[in-house]
Amino acid sequence: MKPKQIPGVPIQKKGGFHDTESTKQFKILEINSKFAVLKERFFSINRWKEYCGHASADFKHFDASGELADRFPKKGDFIRIAIPGPGTVEAKGYDWVEIINISHRDTDKSESYLMMCRPSKEPNKLKGYVAHFYTPAATSSMLISKEGNILKAAVYGRNERPNFNASFWDKIRNFFIALGGIFGFGKIQWKILADGLLDFE
Repeated sequence: MKPKQIPGVPIQKKGGFHDTESTKQFKILEINSKFAVLKERFFSINRWKEYCGHASADFKHFDASGELADRFPKKGDFIRIAIPGPGTVEAKGYDWVEIINISHRDTDKSESYLMMCRPSKEPNKLKGYVAHFYTPAATSSMLISKEGNILKAAVYGRNERPNFNASFWDKIRNFFIALGGIFGFGKIQWKILADGLLDFE
């Protein structure tokens, strides 16, 4: 199976990938109001676990200076992720990604928001390793869209390879977490998020 070609999502070159999508159908007259709800949930990163339940990873939103943020995200912000299972030694049990782009597309037929993230060091940490089980070449592109009477929430992972530029224990941890991701366990987590974002009926 080949990765989907989604506008704004990087081309798959090396490593693992996934296309994780959830859709929900609504009455056409209420699609705009439902999309407004989805947008609010999508950009409320600190509440993602609340939407997704106990099986989900925990996500926290930080600004570029490393302070906890409670607002819509912007380019240069960070997301701290606590995945089920062992965390990094480098970042005290967490994985970190930087938000490298947020884009909005609005046409006659559809509207979408895309938020792209990349593995990173902790905010304001000039030294040390990238605190994530994938290399910085990997991306996670999170998308919400409306088209007709259908809402979609999706995550597209590209170029996912284990991060071996790490301390000894983190190398081992990153290998097994990345291996699990490549074999589909990571997709399960993203599916929980995509489903959870749309579960507001």
